[in-house]
Amino acid sequence: MSDSLQLACPHCLAINRVAATRLADAPRCGKCKQALFTAAPLELTGANYAALVERSELPVVVDFWAGWCGPCKMMAPLFAQTAAELEPRIRFAKLDTEAEPTLAGRFGIRSIPTLIVFHGGREIARQAGAVQGPQLRRWLEPHLV
Repeated sequence: MSDSLQLACPHCLAINRVAATRLADAPRCGKCKQALFTAAPLELTGANYAALVERSELPVVVDFWAGWCGPCKMMAPLFAQTAAELEPRIRFAKLDTEAEPTLAGRFGIRSIPTLIVFHGGREIARQAGAVQGPQLRRWLEPHLV
């Protein structure tokens, strides 16, 4: 791991460089001064995807979901709880496939929920279907910084 990581502010999308050893010190954005980590999944859209996923040097796990999906609703609290526990070692985001069909199509999402881990904008792991309990944490463990 390098000495510092580049990541986007979830509020203003400004790119920030943060020392890897300082990730757990509640870093703030150099531009808007808000927290770089919220301990909650971020909402991905076509407008913020590139900054939050492609330009991030921190791994990002994205939950592709839809409001009508029962398993997605069932998994949402677990995903949020795991975000609170594992940030800032990995960033968590959610992408509503109904609101963002172009992005969902770009990644060949055929079933939901689908989880994808990205690093440097590249897909490095995929899990289709709802994940229960500690299974999510075990699946993410190899991708944590």
